[in-house]
Amino acid sequence: QVQLVESGGGLVQAGGSLRLSCAVSGLTFVNYAMGWFRQAPGKEREFVAAINWSAGFADYADSVRGRFTISRDNARNTVYLQMNSLKPEDTAVYYCARGSSRSTTRTEYDYWGQGTQVTVSS
Repeated sequence: QVQLVESGGGLVQAGGSLRLSCAVSGLTFVNYAMGWFRQAPGKEREFVAAINWSAGFADYADSVRGRFTISRDNARNTVYLQMNSLKPEDTAVYYCARGSSRSTTRTEYDYWGQGTQVTVSS
């Protein structure tokens, strides 16, 4: 059974931090890139960050670069998103996904989690 399970979301004040986790089971984790996307109400799902299989390279959306950090633990089949200096505009449902490459394009990702809500109050 394929599962990508996000956790760590919640309500935080502006300027605060959250760490999201995505535990993967039932499919190959190593040798694949992993990405985080987010979707705010009324908006399309957008790229946030991605990391290659060896954790040697990462990409970030301009809106989060310098505030968010993506990482992964291949021994635990888990990818993380550390979010610092959160802003109200970061409010969204955050999704993790497995990708064939470290891409910003949703169609490059084949398996998705159900998402975790992040709400940043002003």
